[in-house]
Formats: sequence, C-alpha cells, structure tokens
Amino acid sequence: MASELAQKECQPCKGGIPPLKGQELNDLQARLGGDWKVVNEHHLENHYDFDDWMQAADFTHRVAQIADEQNHHPDIHLSYGKVKIEIWTHKIDGLTESDFVLAAKVDEVREP
Repeated sequence: MASELAQKECQPCKGGIPPLKGQELNDLQARLGGDWKVVNEHHLENHYDFDDWMQAADFTHRVAQIADEQNHHPDIHLSYGKVKIEIWTHKIDGLTESDFVLAAKVDEVREP
C-alpha cells in the first residue's frame, strides 16, 4: 500500500485548493500505513529512533535528498538518535495527497 504511494511523484501546489479533511485523510493514512500520524487534520508527523547521532544524521540527509528531488520540503528535527519529520503543504496550510506521497518515500529510505 505505502509502496503504491511511494511510486507517485509529488505534485506542486499552486494554492487556491482546500486542504484534505475527514474521510479523505483517513483513507490516505490507511494507504500510507506505518507510524505516521495525522495531527489536527493539518500535518503528518512521524518519529524515528536510531542508535546514534550519525545514523540519525544520515537518515536526515537521505530525507533531504528525496525532498529536493520531489521539490516538497518537510520540517526535520534532528537530535541524538532521533528524527522527527513533519509534512504539510505550506501553500494551503494543510494536507494534500503529495504529503502522503512524500511520507511514503521517507519510509522507503528508512534503514531497518
């Protein structure tokens, strides 16, 4: 399911569209799977734990590469052995399908 989302490309948002709400968010979250949370129907959030600083920093770098390729940039919070990622479409201050696509791509680069 999540891999199906990960195969898509993020679409640039030009604004002027309403953010997703309610059942649309629930459906996309179910397709995404994993530990992603929809917070206040506003953004996606996930926390990743690592054994040390370098593993967390390396993961952050891989996420940054994906974000740059997709031209869709999450907020990334890095601390020792921990990374928190928040994703939303800033132009509409809410969620679009592209946010879920990016989340699925992030999960694909998470090393077990």
